[in-house]
Amino acid sequence: MRSRTKASTSEKAASPRKAAVAKLVPAPQANGDDEAEEKQRGGGVQSLGRAFSILEEVARHREGIGLAELSKLVGLHNSTTFHLAKTLVSLGYLRQEKDNKRYRIGRPLFALAASALDEIEMVNVATPVLEELSRQTSESSHFAVRMGDAVIVIARTSGPGAFQLTDRVGVVRPAHCTALGKIILASLRPEQLKRFLDHAELKPSTPKSITDAGVLMREIAEVQRTGVAFDDGEFNPEVRCVAVPVTDFTGQVIGALGISGPIWRLSNQALHASAQVVQAAAGRLSAEFGAKGAAHKALTQKV
Repeated sequence: MRSRTKASTSEKAASPRKAAVAKLVPAPQANGDDEAEEKQRGGGVQSLGRAFSILEEVARHREGIGLAELSKLVGLHNSTTFHLAKTLVSLGYLRQEKDNKRYRIGRPLFALAASALDEIEMVNVATPVLEELSRQTSESSHFAVRMGDAVIVIARTSGPGAFQLTDRVGVVRPAHCTALGKIILASLRPEQLKRFLDHAELKPSTPKSITDAGVLMREIAEVQRTGVAFDDGEFNPEVRCVAVPVTDFTGQVIGALGISGPIWRLSNQALHASAQVVQAAAGRLSAEFGAKGAAHKALTQKV
């Protein structure tokens, strides 16, 4: 009697996701019949194969896809496609729009793909783009990502010109007074930016550093409007920088790409002129991460 009570409790506690998975992969029969078990396992593999075909086809249609067209493309009956898609929706890997019933990719798939883009892979992808950017501008190039209230440079290259900056990979920089950091701040949702301003210390690094929250908000609004951030001696009095956003396949900002150079070589005019070259490089890097369209547009899509 006790063992039956435990089993009943366990069944009630089973998660909806596990139940949905069970529909995709039927459990093997427990009667010891190897032939029946092998047949059941084969059915599970077939269901998984069909489910992945549906996921892949939906992913190809960024505007969404209806049931009839989806069924035709994957070569399944409408009822079979419907039941598999319904299970994938219950798992979160697909979502169905209420107004037109079209299927689209769900957030868990984005999370799985994003987790594969770890820092090592990001560095490997970014480095060739940085090297080309440094050759084009003759300045040091950097790729940085968010780290709490700061940014960390995870990849950098030096240009062919003399007197290159010597910042090492892994260096942490404040967000409020660097071009790279301003790009990251501009990509935050309003509530995230408010939390940053509420507890971050806007310490000055140079006399040009922004230390007033209101001034910083106006600066960030301008970065959101233009998609470009500048640092005119705000972190290092002898250095100027320009940075732009880099996006991934979700259209959200995952980092910032920029160049830095000494003020005697990189005038304000040259800095602004370099913005288009940096944006083009960011576009190439964003494309490597699966993004579509211009990178700076993502500043309107908060992370």
